[in-house]
Amino acid sequence: MGILAWIVVGLIAGWLASRVMKGRGSGLVGDLVLGVVGALLGGLLASTLLKMPDAVNGINVTSILVAFIGAMIVIAILRAFSGRRRLF
Repeated sequence: MGILAWIVVGLIAGWLASRVMKGRGSGLVGDLVLGVVGALLGGLLASTLLKMPDAVNGINVTSILVAFIGAMIVIAILRAFSGRRRLF
């Protein structure tokens, strides 16, 4: 998947995840980073647990869904380790 596709999928997934997880958002760059990390984590989990090779493979609904789920997991982990401060 090209870098532009990673950016678009990451931006969409990060923005959606920050809204669903009732966060304040983290701005354009924060949502992008969150979405790309979520895409990596979601792709790893999808290929390992669900035997879906290339789960994140372009700008499509499946890629956005996998990245979105991964981004929600990343937000939950960050919140668990952040203590009292509210991240994302």
